[in-house]
Amino acid sequence: MAHSAEALLADLVGFNVLPGAANGTIADYVRNYLAGHGVDCAVLPGPEGDRVNLFATIGPKDVPGYVLSGHMDVVPVEGQVWTADPFRLTDLGGRLTGRGATDMKGFLACVLAAVPLFKAASLKRPVHIAFSYDEEIGCRGVPHMIAELPELCVPPAGCIVGEPSDMRPVLSHKGKQAVEITFTGKAAHSSQPALGENALYPAAELLLFIRDLSAKMEAEGPFDARFSPPSSTVVAGIVSGGSAVNIIPDLCRLAFEVRSVPGAAPQDVSAKVLAKLDALMAQAQAEGRALSASWQELASYPALAPTPDAGFIALMERLSGGEAIQSVSYGTEAGLFQAAGVPSIICGPGSITRAHRPDEYILREELAACMAMLERLAAELAG
Repeated sequence: MAHSAEALLADLVGFNVLPGAANGTIADYVRNYLAGHGVDCAVLPGPEGDRVNLFATIGPKDVPGYVLSGHMDVVPVEGQVWTADPFRLTDLGGRLTGRGATDMKGFLACVLAAVPLFKAASLKRPVHIAFSYDEEIGCRGVPHMIAELPELCVPPAGCIVGEPSDMRPVLSHKGKQAVEITFTGKAAHSSQPALGENALYPAAELLLFIRDLSAKMEAEGPFDARFSPPSSTVVAGIVSGGSAVNIIPDLCRLAFEVRSVPGAAPQDVSAKVLAKLDALMAQAQAEGRALSASWQELASYPALAPTPDAGFIALMERLSGGEAIQSVSYGTEAGLFQAAGVPSIICGPGSITRAHRPDEYILREELAACMAMLERLAAELAG
C-alpha cells in the first residue's frame, strides 16, 4: 500500500464521500492502511448507522499525547466546472488538483504517511489519530467520538486540527449555529385572501427582526478585536415559499445563521430569534389564525478561544515553523475539542481560499511542510 503523502492523497481523493452519506469506503481504507502498519484502529459508529469515526493511538496509552484531527468528508462538486475529474488527483501545472486536496485530505494523507515515522520513533508520549465524518454539515460526527475519548485515551495534552492554515498555527475562530424555520399557513385563492393564511408574512416579520438584531450586535457588541467583523453576527440566508402568484402561500422556509465571538454562545443569539418566533405564533393563536411554525438546527459548533497553554502555542510554532495567527473566519472541530477540555490549535497544509471551489488544489511543497511538522512532532514525543 502506498506510503508517500502524494500517493496516499491520490487514493483518498478517489473516495467521493460527501457529508450526510455512508463513509465506509474511505473508513475501511484508512483502517486497513493502519492495520498494515500494526496500528489498531477503533471504529466508532455514529447514530446514523452508516457513518463512522476512526480513532487510533501510536505510542503509550497511559500518558497524555497529542490528537491529530481531521475529517473524511468533502463538499459536493455539483454546479462547479472542473478542468479535470474532481475525484481523481491530477497534476495541473504543479498543482495537485482534486476535491478535498486542501480541505482536508492533504492533512489526512500526511498523517497516514507519517505513521511509519511515529512507529519507528519509540514514542514516550502518544499520537492519537482522530478522523471524523460529516464535518462539512456542521461538525455532526466528531461529538460522538469526543464523547468516547475517556474510554479511548487518557486526557490529551492537546489537539492539532489540520484544517488548511498555510501551516501557521491558528488560535481562535467564531462559533456557529444555523437554524431552519418552517411556517405553515393555509392555501386559498388570491382573490379571497381572508380565506387563507399567508405563510410569507410572519417570515417577513422575522426577517426584519433578524436584520435589526444584527445591527444591534454590530453597534453594541460584545466585541472581539481579533475578528472582522469584531462582533457576533446573525444573517438570514434562505427564504423560500409560494407556488403561484394567485395562490395564498401555505408554506415558507427561512434559514438563518449566527456566528459568535468566543465567550458568546451562538445559541444565545438564536434564542432571541426563536423567542420572537414564539411571540408571533402566540399572537396568531390568540387571534384564531391557521398559522404554525417549527424549527430545526442545521449546524452548530462552539467558538474556539485562544488556548491559555502558552507552551502548546510555542510548541506549535516550533513544529510548524510559522508564527501563530490570532483568528480566522472559518470554523472547525477545534472548538468542540476545546469544549471537552482538550487544548486545541488549528494547523494544516494548503490555503482555505481554495476550499469548496472548483479545481481545489494543494502543492507538493505544502505537503512536504506538513510532513516536516509531523516529523518534528515525532522527535518531540520521542524525547
